[in-house]
Amino acid sequence: QVQMVESGGGLVQAGGSLRLSCTASGSIFSIHSMGWWRQAPGKMRELVAVITSGGGTTYADSAKARFGISRDNAKNTVDLQMPGLRPEDTAVYYCRGESVVVREEDRYRSYLEIWGQGTLVTVSS
Repeated sequence: QVQMVESGGGLVQAGGSLRLSCTASGSIFSIHSMGWWRQAPGKMRELVAVITSGGGTTYADSAKARFGISRDNAKNTVDLQMPGLRPEDTAVYYCRGESVVVREEDRYRSYLEIWGQGTLVTVSS
């Protein structure tokens, strides 16, 4: 079974930093892109940053020039470095894998997307 498991959330004061990590577990063959999304109370889930297997990155305007996404293809991990946090960054952060190919005994299975359960980031003012 394939899972995306996040870690690193918590409570931090404004201006502080957090590093979120996500590991895709299971018999992973490939993952096209891995990324972070977030959902604040009463709001829709939104993209924070995504990185492809080739290293291409996309950031939301709110994350551009502040956050840094990185990926280790060999370990199937993706990290999000978040310095200078603001109260408006408070949200549940979700890891997402897109176009995930998994080995299952004698065949491969493809998943359009796999989401993690989320990790809460709270930034106090």
